Amino acid sequence: MQTKSAGLISDLMQRNEANLEAALDLNKRPVKDLNHRPAPGAWSSLECFEHLNFYGNYYIPEIERQIASSPYPAEEFFKSGFLGGYFAKSMLPKEGFKKMKTLKSSNPIGKDLGKEVIERFVLDQQILLELLKKSKKVSLSRTKTGISISQFLRLRLRDTFRVVIYHNQRHLL
Repeated sequence: MQTKSAGLISDLMQRNEANLEAALDLNKRPVKDLNHRPAPGAWSSLECFEHLNFYGNYYIPEIERQIASSPYPAEEFFKSGFLGGYFAKSMLPKEGFKKMKTLKSSNPIGKDLGKEVIERFVLDQQILLELLKKSKKVSLSRTKTGISISQFLRLRLRDTFRVVIYHNQRHLL
């Protein structure tokens, strides 16, 4: 199924803005509350933000580089790749979604964290909004990005945006 590129970017911008608002609301809470773990082995709010920042540190510069160097003009319609579509759907928050194991390198448990992790997340979301605007000028299917878990796999730009934003949304819920 093909999707209109402009409609997708608009949807992703709305989701990203909601993620940004949720982070700003959480930032109003005391650090003690933000460090509280709801259950043994579960992450605190600040640990969730630190986990998201780990991925932001990889994907935001990668997306920025690929948009800046893309020779492919924007197209009206886009179709997801098989792998990118699968990854994006697996990140999309839905009723009864399953927890996923995280890589050891991106597991924030046990770190001493303060509100600076939320502030860094907020800054990343503002940058991501700007990148979504810039992406309107390039092909969302022919522009590809690397992924954090393998140097050999590349996703279409559209799918990379979906994975990152859905992942953020999933953890904020």
